[in-house]
Amino acid sequence: MEDQMTMIEILLADTGERMQVPQCSTVSMLAEEYTRRRAAEGKPLRWPILGALVNNRVEALQFRIYNPKVIRFLDITSGQGFRLYRNSLCFMLYKAVLDCYPEASLCIDHSLQNGFYCRIESAVEGYELPDQMTVCRTVRERMIALQEQDLPFVSRTMLLDDARTLVADQRIPRTKDVLRGLRQLYIEMNFLDGTVHKVNGKLAPSTGCITCWDFRTFEDGYLLQCADTDHPDKLSLFTATPKLFAIFREHHRWVDLLHTPTVADYNRIVRAGGANHLIHLAEALHEKKYAEIAEQVHESGARMVLLAGPSSSGKTTSCRRLSVQLSVLGHDVQQLSLDDYFLGRERTPKQPNGEYDFECVEALDIPLLNEQLLALFRGEEVKVPTYDFKSGEPFYSGRTMQLGPRSILVVEGIHALNPKLTAQIDDALKFKVYVSALTQLSIDDLNIIHGTDNRLVRRLVRDNNFRGWDARETLRRWPDVVRGERMHIFPYQENADVMFNSALLYEMGVLKVYAEPLLKQVPENCEEYAAAQQLLDFSELIEPIDAKYIPYNSIMREFLGGSSFEY
Repeated sequence: MEDQMTMIEILLADTGERMQVPQCSTVSMLAEEYTRRRAAEGKPLRWPILGALVNNRVEALQFRIYNPKVIRFLDITSGQGFRLYRNSLCFMLYKAVLDCYPEASLCIDHSLQNGFYCRIESAVEGYELPDQMTVCRTVRERMIALQEQDLPFVSRTMLLDDARTLVADQRIPRTKDVLRGLRQLYIEMNFLDGTVHKVNGKLAPSTGCITCWDFRTFEDGYLLQCADTDHPDKLSLFTATPKLFAIFREHHRWVDLLHTPTVADYNRIVRAGGANHLIHLAEALHEKKYAEIAEQVHESGARMVLLAGPSSSGKTTSCRRLSVQLSVLGHDVQQLSLDDYFLGRERTPKQPNGEYDFECVEALDIPLLNEQLLALFRGEEVKVPTYDFKSGEPFYSGRTMQLGPRSILVVEGIHALNPKLTAQIDDALKFKVYVSALTQLSIDDLNIIHGTDNRLVRRLVRDNNFRGWDARETLRRWPDVVRGERMHIFPYQENADVMFNSALLYEMGVLKVYAEPLLKQVPENCEEYAAAQQLLDFSELIEPIDAKYIPYNSIMREFLGGSSFEY
């Protein structure tokens, strides 16, 4: 008598539908059935399914189901789905470069707007690549061919020793270093038409799903341009950001100085007992940069420094440390936080969903700010408001401010570079500074830890230390924060006279000590679980560092606590 097929129950989170499917089914089978049903109902899917949240963990469509699961399908319009698209596009590029120029190597240096800046260089002594335009055209044509062939992305779990052997003859030295430093027994490796690499994340089902992208020359390298997340059938708008790009250039000089271009290099230094020295060097570079900016402000003759940056960029500490450097140059420094100019709740703009929009510049009392700034520059004394975040109302505590002939006013807040904010103030009086964790720690030549993830880990730790929030609450709010940054902060970053990169190459090692326990507490039955696991995946690659080595004036103290500055 034949065994009856074992059936298991699947809950489709988007529709609430419960399905009985054969045990060992792949997510791909369910996606195909779901797609077919939607088409039959006259509601065809606009974008292909790239993967799924299976019990709130991101999985590729080849994932097999052995027990009851809750499944939510992912396309490019979701944050997790876009990561699948992005990972797959980078692997396609790697495959194309290897196919066209086997004796060259690809290095994805950093993200740049909604894309990646890449380098393609000779990996063999004596080998010379063709000119930049020829390389770009050849690689792009090969990527188009890969897309048209609709080749499957395949992932296989294997013994770590077998993975090391598999890549032994590949020209990916940084990936080999990562694998050499791992301590696990098994690892998931990725394949595309016989080409192997290790991608830090899951992949789309096939190259045919990756339909909107571009590859072109940029500066002395190349730009891999991604689709627009809001309009996936169109390329993301790209505008030149020379000041931002210069910061990335500076970053590469710093990592060369610190000998930490990748996670593997960082880990090697920490394991050898060099964490304290690494911290001293990174902090010294920061102090040097603050001093240089203060000199620029001093020489400009500006009366006001406008200091802006996105969430968890270290604006407040930067404001304090820059003020110290300006004081050394003989200035009487006064500090003003834009947070104290929020409108009362009754006057705060709202989002379409009815929630208050604290991210837009209109949430600030712009007329009052300009009125007081004009008065200060006339030498008058003003009563400075204080905002009570619990009651949602401003009040006057009796604090006053007056500027003298040697005074410089440092104004800090996310909208400080928005021209609307200080439209009534003469531009000659302003010096504009943009602060953010602008660089990414490279895992290897193909994978980077994005600056946005870096700032998110900072915020997780800070929110827990100073607001009592758990990781789930911070993760829940983060997408709105990122949307607000894209709308209200990033468009004005090139308005800055100078940019300051607040990222510290050692910081992930310190932050992981605090962040990992918080992330592991995020329950599996909530949507934020997937984001928590994604952060844990790269955090586990990094060696921890004890916070006791960190100076009390470090930007890190803004998130860890124990700062010598008052916030």
